[in-house]
Amino acid sequence: MNIKLLKQTSPCIWRMEKYGPMRVDALFFGNKDIILELDDTTVAQVRDVASLPGVVSPVCAMPDAHSGYGFPIGGVGAFDEKHGVISAGGVGFDISCGVRTLITGLKRQDLITCDAKLADLLFKQVPSGTGVGGNIILEGDKLDEMLLGGASWAVGQGFGKPQDLGRIEGNGRSGFADPAKVPQKAKQRMKSQMGSLGSGNHYLEVQYVEEIYDKAKAAAFGIGMDDIVVSIHCGSRGLGHQIAKDYLPMMAEAAPGFGIKLPHRDIACAPINSELGRDYLGAMGAGINCALANRQTITHLVRECFAEILPQADLSLLYDVSHNTCQREEFKVNGKKKNLWVHRKGATRALGPGHPKLPREFKKHGQPVIIGGSMGTASYILAGTKQGAEISFSSCCHGAGRLMSRAKARKSFKGNKIQKELSRRGIIIRSGSIKGIAEEAPLAYKDVDAIIESTRTAGIAEKVARLRPVICVKG
Repeated sequence: MNIKLLKQTSPCIWRMEKYGPMRVDALFFGNKDIILELDDTTVAQVRDVASLPGVVSPVCAMPDAHSGYGFPIGGVGAFDEKHGVISAGGVGFDISCGVRTLITGLKRQDLITCDAKLADLLFKQVPSGTGVGGNIILEGDKLDEMLLGGASWAVGQGFGKPQDLGRIEGNGRSGFADPAKVPQKAKQRMKSQMGSLGSGNHYLEVQYVEEIYDKAKAAAFGIGMDDIVVSIHCGSRGLGHQIAKDYLPMMAEAAPGFGIKLPHRDIACAPINSELGRDYLGAMGAGINCALANRQTITHLVRECFAEILPQADLSLLYDVSHNTCQREEFKVNGKKKNLWVHRKGATRALGPGHPKLPREFKKHGQPVIIGGSMGTASYILAGTKQGAEISFSSCCHGAGRLMSRAKARKSFKGNKIQKELSRRGIIIRSGSIKGIAEEAPLAYKDVDAIIESTRTAGIAEKVARLRPVICVKG
């Protein structure tokens, strides 16, 4: 990007002052190398978000930002409750795609004699792949009950423990879900996909804690050196994708009638208080619940696998975070508390210490923030900061961020070669798609360590622990 457009205000914070149609300033987070490698499309998308009605300063681009559909992935935009808009492109196609981490009570050496056996069982029991579903069939009222209940519904079906719910954003359920606003085709696509990973960058990883950066926070989170944990990264499957696919053109067509001049059709939006805005909000809330129920159901399947091979394990939920959402939250704007609708597309909520929405055990240390790396690289556990509420609407990065498209990655890398290389490094890969492995090659992504260090330096999250993969199951 043209770095002359930015003013560096601290080592990893860069400000773009509003110009042209921009209504507010934008902040870019990252070290100089990360900022320089941003492509022009990503920068243009940040400017587009900053030009929408009711936007509140600043629009943010996280260190892992890259171009997406409408909003950049890694983009955060907050909108005034009375005069702002809601954008299907600002939420994304995989509504509430997110990651949760389970603590097992095991140590790394406990896996030495059974890692391959565990990998095989996880791959067998947890469905993965494009369009692949499982054994749970949901239709009619049963599907609507899931869309209303989220993870709470899953626990009620026996897929988990009641204590899991306190470790999930919103206690595992979006309160503004309205299944009646979900397109029928979206519901049809979800009929048999509950409890499945999907494809792309979704995964189930067994990991060990390689390094602890903050002993007090790590102890509060229940993690120690060489601990085995399990991370599950997936979303709302075909249901979320279809919601976005159906609502985006409706928003684009309706925009002129709302007096909204769209900088680009992909960034289609509607006033939050309009009928269309409320309809999408209800559908999006149902998509959030679908994703939360999905991760909760997969958690149950993972627990069953561990019970068979490592019965001494006790898998408790550390935390579950969502990306690709729009949530109503309270922040100070010009010294006054205001209700805002915060879009986080490929960005993670990161509440600081003392926040009222945090479970009691995390109040002192801030929200656990789970950050997945690319396949075969490190993942991280961070903690939210109070400063994040002031500069990024309590948001931080969500992963490594892509450097190249999936199509380019398939041309550049060989999946079987990557699988063999990772095996030599002690990482077991189980996937039904060699092409899928190529798409998720580590070199197709940014350097996750640099992303995390930039996040820490900017002050929007603190480093707690680094995780390394032992087993990776993906589509």
